[in-house]
Amino acid sequence: MMYKICAQTDQGLVRKNNEDALAFDAQTGLCLLADGMGGYNAGEVASGMAIAFLRRELAWWLLEAGNRASTQALRRRMDACVNDANHAIFSAAGANPDYAGMGTTLVAGVFLGSQLVLGHIGDSRCYRLRSHMLEQITKDHSMLQEQIDAGLITPEQAFISPHRNLITRALGVERKVVIEINEHRVEPGDVYLMCSDGLSDMVAPNAIAAVLSAASPLKEKAMTLIALANRGGGRDNISVLLAQAAEGEPKRRLLSRIMGR
Repeated sequence: MMYKICAQTDQGLVRKNNEDALAFDAQTGLCLLADGMGGYNAGEVASGMAIAFLRRELAWWLLEAGNRASTQALRRRMDACVNDANHAIFSAAGANPDYAGMGTTLVAGVFLGSQLVLGHIGDSRCYRLRSHMLEQITKDHSMLQEQIDAGLITPEQAFISPHRNLITRALGVERKVVIEINEHRVEPGDVYLMCSDGLSDMVAPNAIAAVLSAASPLKEKAMTLIALANRGGGRDNISVLLAQAAEGEPKRRLLSRIMGR
């Protein structure tokens, strides 16, 4: 499997700074997105710390493991890295009064061949478009999601609720955090979207699906999604990370082409 990856972020139309952070490493298939929270610039600090730490530690581990990397070992490593990042953010918040209570959501994905190992904390999301059908493959850690699970409200009611930003889990807020990690099989043609709630709160799933289904480059899709969020009000920072899967050329056929056979 081969992957094309791109990422875009935008301040939006209301916020004075951008507390989102995102990064990817095409060589290792690592994709990261975080949405910070806290007073002053604390949210920006928390999300930046999370992304910098995880990019360094997970990318290094993936490069060292190489072809020996297994999904089970990756899950353990991701969990350990997230706990270390949580400790670093929590300690920084305790050491600086301006950073008190800061935290961040997180979506962390690694594409290993035809598998996606996907971890998340909070309400930043990952969607998958397959055969023009959009599916949210993360479940928000939020009060609204708990109400949906209990049958008290519908997803449609949740989309327009004024309480969409009440999350139940975040990185760096408490001494310990639990990251939810799942594995997904990747098929050629799949498009994966990681996003902050600045997109998912502003753009309906059917509109997201229409953009991802369009025959346009990934960067254009990302910019279109951001434009839609701003057109809807741009009330929050907007971050979009897209990864598209395609079937890789068999090594033997590629070797034959290189040797002119």
